[in-house]
Amino acid sequence: MPDICLLGTGGMLPLKNRFLTSLYAEYNGKAVLIDCGEGTQVAFAQHDRKLSRIETVLITHGHADHITGLPGLLLSLGNCSRTEPLAVYVPAGWERTVKNLLSVCDCLPFEVQLHVLELRPQSWTADKIDPMLEISTLPVDHKVPCMGYSLTLRKKPVFLPEQAKALEIPVQFWKLLHQGQEVTLPDGRHILPEQVTGDSRKNIKLTYVTDTRPIPEIVNFAKDSDLLICEGMYGDPEKKQSMNQKGHMLMQDACRIAGQAGANALWLTHYSPAEMNPEAFQEELKAIFPAVVISRDGQSISL
Repeated sequence: MPDICLLGTGGMLPLKNRFLTSLYAEYNGKAVLIDCGEGTQVAFAQHDRKLSRIETVLITHGHADHITGLPGLLLSLGNCSRTEPLAVYVPAGWERTVKNLLSVCDCLPFEVQLHVLELRPQSWTADKIDPMLEISTLPVDHKVPCMGYSLTLRKKPVFLPEQAKALEIPVQFWKLLHQGQEVTLPDGRHILPEQVTGDSRKNIKLTYVTDTRPIPEIVNFAKDSDLLICEGMYGDPEKKQSMNQKGHMLMQDACRIAGQAGANALWLTHYSPAEMNPEAFQEELKAIFPAVVISRDGQSISL
């Protein structure tokens, strides 16, 4: 099952007990990294995650607290003898920033494949990780171009081996049928996947949104997420106007979005360095959305 770990939960600048916001999501030994703030490779070591498993890096936007750890991460990957290409996705408008960061990473033993995302909702299959994993984007409302990301792992329906045996289907065709492919057997029979599969299983969905004002589009984007990870810079309602003006949201905003989206759980992240004790707002936040977690660095779960 997908292994999720918040490597860091801080915004703006790191603290001695809080790295900058970064998310690690692993499935079948391969991982997606969302954002890469300063010191991310140190957070990997602290939380016992393996750099070598990263296949895709998704950048929400080019502000320093989300991207300046990228050179160190890439150089560390190179020192781990990586030779396979690494895909890095960035919203349009930030490609020059990424290329400038890459300029200090000469002689990497692998190719960095830079993908520039248009500022519109879009989806693609993360084939290098799993053909059933879909990544979707949502442009959000920050001061600069910024993306939210959703990872949906589509679960295969239940395979019915007894039905396959009854139809005398050779075992080498079972995997293809389970993956949803039609097959033609050596005897000429054409077999459909639904002939040997049962009920479908619920998808697993993870949504990650920071930095943004609390716009209504996030509700549909995060709909039915097993886990929504959303920024909550402050918990003091008196700071709402100031935060919205700066393109951010409060913890309370994130809780309302999670409730409207029907998310199973909410992890807060991207705390302001001035918000030293976000746990102080736990009672108020749980009254809005009971399944909220005031997350800390290293917060992890297997979905």
